[in-house]
Amino acid sequence: MSEKQTKNMIWNLKKGLYRTQHKTMKVVSTVLPFPVPVLLTGAGSIKSLAENIRARGVKNVLVVTDKVLMTLKLPDVLLASLKDHGIKFTVYDDVQPNPTIRNVEKGREIYKKNNCEGIIGFGGGSAMDCAKIIGARVANPFFSVRRMKGYFRVIMPIPPFFCVPTTAGTGSETTVAAVISDPSTHEKFAINDLKLIPKIAVLDPELMTGLPPHITSTTGMDALTHAVEAYIGRNGTSFTDDNAKNAVRLIFDNLEKAYKTGTDLEARNNMALASFYAGSAFTRAYVGYVHAIAHTVGGLYGVPHGLANAIILPHVLEFCRKDAENKLADLAVAGHLGTRRDGPEKLSLQFIEKIKTMNKNMKIPMHIQELKETDIPLIAKRALKEAHPDYPVPRIMTLDECEDLIRKLLPPA
Repeated sequence: MSEKQTKNMIWNLKKGLYRTQHKTMKVVSTVLPFPVPVLLTGAGSIKSLAENIRARGVKNVLVVTDKVLMTLKLPDVLLASLKDHGIKFTVYDDVQPNPTIRNVEKGREIYKKNNCEGIIGFGGGSAMDCAKIIGARVANPFFSVRRMKGYFRVIMPIPPFFCVPTTAGTGSETTVAAVISDPSTHEKFAINDLKLIPKIAVLDPELMTGLPPHITSTTGMDALTHAVEAYIGRNGTSFTDDNAKNAVRLIFDNLEKAYKTGTDLEARNNMALASFYAGSAFTRAYVGYVHAIAHTVGGLYGVPHGLANAIILPHVLEFCRKDAENKLADLAVAGHLGTRRDGPEKLSLQFIEKIKTMNKNMKIPMHIQELKETDIPLIAKRALKEAHPDYPVPRIMTLDECEDLIRKLLPPA
């Protein structure tokens, strides 16, 4: 047997093992008891959170947010409502755009020092993810953040946890996932556990009207990526498929409206719902190579996650288009890009073109400016380590294919 034949045999064996794991994970995900957060929705719904927290017997909370939101006074309505309902609170606002293990440990110290009984994550995905992992560390003091990396390694339940997203993108308010950065290795990794799903999620469009257009666009494309990767992967169910299609429809109909007119409450509300639906889909059906590459790029260069997803998404869809043709066609129909009579090939191409057009209309670049040619082998290696064997992608990628795809993201010379 030649060396090439041996390599092909080993690769085919690996792919078979990956697919076996995907099938196993799909079975597991259909029987796991995924909690569903209580939803408070609509303009002004943030004012209802305090009474719901009080009703659960929680009288002292840590509010995890960031300094930008505090400067904008966005949490003021929540904090006033907590005070009116006799709930003590301590604000921890040192969360970074890519939260670190150090952020988590500092938040844990503040929680313990102030004898808090619950946690509110207020902000974008960074604040909500940081809040989740603070809760995990509070409840599991003998397990480091690194020790909880992966799936179902948060042993003890976290304190009562509540989410208030101020962007429509991450879906963290309904997912099992929390992403954290390790500055010592420049890696981003996820902690996934049912215990991280919040008790209550507040979807208040009034909290999102002041978002800058570039944040609206990139977080919205993050939500789109969640929906698309959940749908085209191999682990979807009727529940995740319905949520993913609803998310795509709402994003296609509303994201550019919210980008152009930030005060459009209907568009903002629909985007908040889309983010929640997309989160409900991917937390059960998983994501794919877009996220694996984006996490690695974010860890190395600090590129915002939504921006990285938006840039990478069309390239990954082109890579797997033929293998995911029928599913991409489904999403094209859901997004009102055509009808079944157009055929799957045309519809799948239209879907990818729609994403490119949205990126262009919202001034999202085509390349990752920070990307360096010399880093591509490391990025590809880390991305595939994250993706294999966990992500049930429609087409499994080799290391060489991954490097070639990442090379397309390089800025022009």
